[in-house]
Amino acid sequence: MTRNRNAGLAVASLAVFALAAPLSTPAQAQARDAAADFPNRSVRFIVGFPPAGTTDILARVVAQHLGDRWGQTFVIDNRPGAGGNIGAELAARANPDGYTMMMTTAGVSGINPTLYRKLSWSPKNFEAVVAVGQTPNAFVVNASAPQKTLKEFIAAARANPGKLVFGAPGIGTTGHLSGELFKTMAGVDLTFAAFKGSAMVVSDLMTSSGINIAIDNLPPYVPLIKSGKLRALAMGTPKRTSVLPDVPTVEEAGLPGYLAYAWFGLVTPRGTPKAVIDKVNAETNRMLAMPATQARLADLAIDAMGGSAADFNKLIDDELKRWGEVVRKSGASPD
Repeated sequence: MTRNRNAGLAVASLAVFALAAPLSTPAQAQARDAAADFPNRSVRFIVGFPPAGTTDILARVVAQHLGDRWGQTFVIDNRPGAGGNIGAELAARANPDGYTMMMTTAGVSGINPTLYRKLSWSPKNFEAVVAVGQTPNAFVVNASAPQKTLKEFIAAARANPGKLVFGAPGIGTTGHLSGELFKTMAGVDLTFAAFKGSAMVVSDLMTSSGINIAIDNLPPYVPLIKSGKLRALAMGTPKRTSVLPDVPTVEEAGLPGYLAYAWFGLVTPRGTPKAVIDKVNAETNRMLAMPATQARLADLAIDAMGGSAADFNKLIDDELKRWGEVVRKSGASPD
């Protein structure tokens, strides 16, 4: 009798559990199937900047790994212009199925929404996937420039208000806002020259044809700095970079509290199945943890990041607040 009653209780318990357990909806099942099958065709990575810049470099590193891992083609689609806004608008309008992603930047996702009064896209159009890497913003001059240190450059700028020109790859980039932050903290008046990508900034700086200093993501400048053709005056990060350990930070040069670095990561149009986002996040994190990947990025002056999609989303929110304050205080404008 006891055995039968226990058996009956067990069956009843299973019945209650079955009733309490959430049922998988057709949409959830479809999302799981989509993730399991993802990718079954080519994937597009939109890059809102020209080839050879840091954003493009990182996009190609991730695309190559994912393509090799999953046996599909990951196509880099460079759509430069308007500080990355052209690429962002295109990505925001894409089908949210995971087959279009964008390698975003601190400038695109962390600055542009507060700098531009009217945008054809919004941060709400995207979902964070994974943070990929970060790098210092560097202050770089031609090797023939008279200024050997950032303090000397500040002195020259104060003696010649409005006459010295800083260059960066586009309005709204971290280079642009790093320059505006520098102007405010150093009490100098510099003229800003916007270029369509880092390659053009480097070219101008090399020929000394217009700008006096570049304030930009470090990676494209490293080979020329090491070869002695360009001179790095300072780094915008709290610590010196291992790639150029002799170059001081902006803080060490006399501006305590100065912080200007760039970060990069993948976002996807809002509505992309979470299972797809999780799959790309997990594989990208696996890649970023590989010693070979970290060594490759370190050679490019990039530190691997990684983490969850929620971690990346928080970073974007925090940076919107931080750079929004810089825009407000500096009066920076895209006009």
